[in-house]
Amino acid sequence: MERRHVLIYGYVQGVGFRFGVERAAKSRGVAGWVRNRPDGAVEAVFEGELEDVEVLVEFCRRGPRGAEVERVEVEEESAEGLVGFRVAG
Repeated sequence: MERRHVLIYGYVQGVGFRFGVERAAKSRGVAGWVRNRPDGAVEAVFEGELEDVEVLVEFCRRGPRGAEVERVEVEEESAEGLVGFRVAG
């Protein structure tokens, strides 16, 4: 089980980014969460099989149509055994 903490910078709020991540995560069986940050970035945590987590990280590098991703920071973390995926407040 792999875990990645991801910060996405650029024009990433107001373009359906969180919901695109949620759809992709649920389709791959990846657990975690995604949220908008007050600084304009999007933050996410993904837990799952390595291949599935990598697909989600790559999605974040592109974003949905309308997004303009400038920078993505990815940190490996220890998996916590999260269940399900949610869009956080």
